[in-house]
Amino acid sequence: MSTAASAKNGTWRNWGGNVAARPAREVTPASVDELTAAVRKAAEDGLKVKAVGTGHSFTSIAATDGVLIRPQLLTGIRNVDRDAMTVTVEAGTPLKRLNVALAREGLSLTNMGDIMEQTVSGATSTGTHGTGRESGSIAAQIKGLELVTADGSVLSCSEKENPEVFAAARIGLGALGIVTAITFAVEPIFLLTAREEPMSFDKVTSAFDELWAENEHFEFYWFPHTGSTNTKRNNRSAGPEKPVPQLQGWIEDEFLSNGVFQVAQWVGRAAPGTIPSIARISSKALSARTYTDIPYKVFTSPRRVRFVEMEYAVPREAVVETLHELKAMVDRSGLRVSFPVEVRTAPADDITLSTASGRDSAYIAVHMVKGTPYQAYFTAAERIFTAHEGRPHWGKVHTRDAEYFAGVYPRFGEFTALRDRLDPDRRFQNDYLRRVLGA
Repeated sequence: MSTAASAKNGTWRNWGGNVAARPAREVTPASVDELTAAVRKAAEDGLKVKAVGTGHSFTSIAATDGVLIRPQLLTGIRNVDRDAMTVTVEAGTPLKRLNVALAREGLSLTNMGDIMEQTVSGATSTGTHGTGRESGSIAAQIKGLELVTADGSVLSCSEKENPEVFAAARIGLGALGIVTAITFAVEPIFLLTAREEPMSFDKVTSAFDELWAENEHFEFYWFPHTGSTNTKRNNRSAGPEKPVPQLQGWIEDEFLSNGVFQVAQWVGRAAPGTIPSIARISSKALSARTYTDIPYKVFTSPRRVRFVEMEYAVPREAVVETLHELKAMVDRSGLRVSFPVEVRTAPADDITLSTASGRDSAYIAVHMVKGTPYQAYFTAAERIFTAHEGRPHWGKVHTRDAEYFAGVYPRFGEFTALRDRLDPDRRFQNDYLRRVLGA
């Protein structure tokens, strides 16, 4: 099976396997005209409409019992503008295809997340991000987008054209319309040197501000039940290119990070008591390494072990305190956590419902392997995150609602007012949007 979501016997499931839906019908439009016709037909039939990419969200943000729009025929690059240094791409294009196509043109995005299976519209609509001191999420690199709204009209927006829609629709949650094309800012391709090395939890948390300030892209993974982390620093480099040798790359990225890790997850699932020992071994399995390559080969890595995830953005100045509280909770809880906790950062941006909207942010992501009970761990973690006015990733597990979001997003009312204007009949609503945006 591919990394994408699956549809069997009319049931749609997401990648993590924790969300299922039975749409009344599925439509795979081959053009924007066919998409607008599908939206109008749904309105005539009184059906809701949702577009779904590869199903990498762990929330039911794309689930519908109405019309499910599959964008896989809306792919490819529409236009490369070397004067403006932008590229316009169809909404259903997977990030992987975009990255490879840009590299062929000698171009790159400035920053990206750590996987590239998602479609560009799915990734941006939910606020997918990597880590960066100055460079933000994928959506923060958008210069323009095209949207099919509830009445079937096609709306173009940018800082100059429909700027109030542009402010919100870059991370639109699928609530404002269906994105059909996105224009990204790009730059000439560059090299990044990645330095990965183990570091103790105490050292990484006490030196976090310096590590963040000294590196363009800093992140780390903490292994619960241990005092160990694995850190990664990515910085621009003059070269020369020095990729990870093929065999070494296979051993570290496939065999250890996916193969052995998968077996460790199976063992942990069968015998939870072994998890702390496995964690100690896992935290020591990956040794230090340094390599230099083009951006997407450094930022992204394969993820073949299926999991369920919760991630919250907290104010960057609160990240160390939040992590200490999370570690103390795990240590005293009796929980058995076999998946590392991922920590990344993003600068403040100006997107209405971006998790980094108006504040420098740090992200803390907790995971559990697919099929294991995650509720107790996620509930305890969420209690800590929300005490720091955390904002959950829109595509990852959380229990927050519109009332909570109105308190942590100063511009929340701006978004809901725009939704009232663009989708008064709630053509694009589903249960998830009813919860997070209100009815």
